[in-house]
Amino acid sequence: MPKIVYDGSMDPRTFKDVIGGTIISLLEGDPDVIYVDADLMSTIGTYKYHQEHPDRAINVGVSEANMMGVAGGLAAAGFKPIAHTFGPFASRRSYDQVFLSAGYAHNDITVIGTDPGVCAAFNGGTHMPFEDVALYRAIPTATIFDITDTVMLESVLRQAVNLPGVKYIRVGRKNAAKVYDEGSQFTPGKAIKLREGKDITLVACGIMVHEALQAADTLAREGIEAEVLDMFTIKPLDEAALIASARKTGAVLAAENHNKIGGLYAAVCEALSRELPTPAGFVAVNDEYGEVGPQDYLQERYGLTAANIAAKARELLKKK
Repeated sequence: MPKIVYDGSMDPRTFKDVIGGTIISLLEGDPDVIYVDADLMSTIGTYKYHQEHPDRAINVGVSEANMMGVAGGLAAAGFKPIAHTFGPFASRRSYDQVFLSAGYAHNDITVIGTDPGVCAAFNGGTHMPFEDVALYRAIPTATIFDITDTVMLESVLRQAVNLPGVKYIRVGRKNAAKVYDEGSQFTPGKAIKLREGKDITLVACGIMVHEALQAADTLAREGIEAEVLDMFTIKPLDEAALIASARKTGAVLAAENHNKIGGLYAAVCEALSRELPTPAGFVAVNDEYGEVGPQDYLQERYGLTAANIAAKARELLKKK
């Protein structure tokens, strides 16, 4: 079980440093691991390694769809490819290649999509995928991770290269709140209970875990006990943990940095409707496109904040 050390402070390490360092470590430790990138090595700190080992770290240029075909071919030849690019290019731009060359062909690849959703910030609406999770959820047997902090990132990435099928790791490049102690290990497909509660369940993933925990503190001051689950694996969803919490609290609110259509909220509602119909709500992007701006502004713009989670939780509690 991961050790929780959350106190609201930011992690001194950045995601991009951990992505680059972990990829290099995997390359040095396993000759079957091959890394391919679409001209973004400098954004995650792998460019120097590429210069020294161009046969192990391959820059395919600005051709993301081709990169996924290359990754599929490497997997077919027995390698363990890791493919990295920004979130929109790892999903909608190269979707057919991921679906066919990896998924349909049963080739095991690990895809890292960085700066998803509002994390894209000043790269703007064109680079701001809210739909990437919905796309990957439609790939049969795919595994989808939305990363909470750097400790989780390293554990998940080291495991992902040896997992079967298409694996999509959704993660920012900047700092995030520190939630887990160094060395913690995570089991893919198993949610983490961060806080006990009896009144409502807050299911969150990625950057929204921090917001959910902040919201739980706010609600606690009002006498509302919120249970908080880190659902870092969106597919396959930990339905057992979800149902257990929903049965106890009687209300579930999903908080995500994705579009509510096809994302975590959709997955939660699908599971609840089958197993335990429960009042459910969401804090997510409401069927909109992205725009340019700093991340704090964008979180306010799309309602991805602790204050909005608390407000939505109060509304939902009236429906119990």
